[in-house]
Amino acid sequence: MSSKEKDIHLSFVKSMSILLFLLVAIYFAVVRWQMDPQIPIVLTTVYGAALAMFSGISWQRLEEAILDNINTVAQSLLVLLVIGIMLGTWLHSGVVPTMIYYGSLIISPKLFLPTACLLCSITSLSTGDSWGTAGTVGIALMGIGLSFGIPAPMIAGAVVSGSYFGDKMSPMSDTTLLASAVAKADLFEHIKYMLWTTIPALIIAVVAYFFIGLPHAHNVNVDEIQVMLGELSSAVNINPILLLAPAFVIAMIALKIPALPALMMGTLIGSVFAVIFQGATLPEVMDAMHYGISMETGNELIDSLVSGGGLDYVMWTISLIFCAMALGGILDGSGAIKEVVSRMMKRINSVGKLVTTTIFTSFFINFAMADQYLAIIFPGKMFGEEYEKMGLHPKVLSRTLEDAGTLTSPLFPWNTCGAFIMSVLMVNPFAYAPYAILNWVAPIISIIYSFTGFKIAYIDNGKN
Repeated sequence: MSSKEKDIHLSFVKSMSILLFLLVAIYFAVVRWQMDPQIPIVLTTVYGAALAMFSGISWQRLEEAILDNINTVAQSLLVLLVIGIMLGTWLHSGVVPTMIYYGSLIISPKLFLPTACLLCSITSLSTGDSWGTAGTVGIALMGIGLSFGIPAPMIAGAVVSGSYFGDKMSPMSDTTLLASAVAKADLFEHIKYMLWTTIPALIIAVVAYFFIGLPHAHNVNVDEIQVMLGELSSAVNINPILLLAPAFVIAMIALKIPALPALMMGTLIGSVFAVIFQGATLPEVMDAMHYGISMETGNELIDSLVSGGGLDYVMWTISLIFCAMALGGILDGSGAIKEVVSRMMKRINSVGKLVTTTIFTSFFINFAMADQYLAIIFPGKMFGEEYEKMGLHPKVLSRTLEDAGTLTSPLFPWNTCGAFIMSVLMVNPFAYAPYAILNWVAPIISIIYSFTGFKIAYIDNGKN
């Protein structure tokens, strides 16, 4: 790329036209016509690429940006593939049905939503992995909640809140490490400082889930649940030993074993359990790995709880992630994102405005570029100097990046995080977003702090 071309980027009007094109395409295709979002995103990518090339930006530059963008999520795509395969073996072996069976016996319907949030919080805090939490404990909680008659979006919202609590707070989480590194803040100072926004958000979420769940708890028919559990145990061999599979995976991740080997071991255990407890043959196990499980017991709810999984199960999500990453590459390679954000910078003249702009920029990047890591890295690089000029401690920036970049990532269906959650919980992010209370309350608390000055630390007084 020539030095002259490096200076070429899309104007503000052209940059905004790409985003407007995306909004219109998503509205008509997804909202009005009930279509999948892949093609609207591809059409926006084509429009953005054409606009960039007509403006003098080479295809080579755009292609490099697309490939770089895809490379940032390559590991996540591998994790998603393995989780799909593992889920097929866990359904076939009876691991997931067993988790649903015993969970339905133990958890109180009245306290289900707050319990689901807290269970996922503890698991994700122990492992640092929101995807692993949602893909194991979260799937079981979906089944238990549905058996209680609680709407799926509410259950998914509680699971997402809890799963992303640990993703944000655990020292083993990649986003926790990334945010502290980008802002040049000490890791443990960063974690302690995040408590001031995250713990109040968690308390608000748990209290809200208690009241949201109450009306549904009164409608629970215990006899119906017992009948359903009886049908479930007739269809699948339920055995408490099967619970060792998720326990083993969670323990491995907590011991800092990388996610991919841990999930592969979970797949192997699920395969062995399928043979031992369900009498499956090797070809049947391999078929479940690829195509998942489709069970027909005559009970519609049970069929929905114990069907799914497999390689094919996650390919829709992977195609969505590839489309979103291609669009993100166009927005990055054309300079569209930087152009839009640079306009915001001109109006920043206070700590409140700086923190609010950072949060909305992370939110915007999660929406437009569809990746959690980019929503942390880009604003961190863009606004780092402004935080320094205002004398703010680096942990203010790192906390803000997590409050927005980490927590808002699962709220969009085409974001890598939202697409993953949708693939395992089978609920559209737009449906569960209102109930993912922690994920949108924490950024609001962060904005309130920034305007009031509460717990805003400065370099010369880092204790605040």
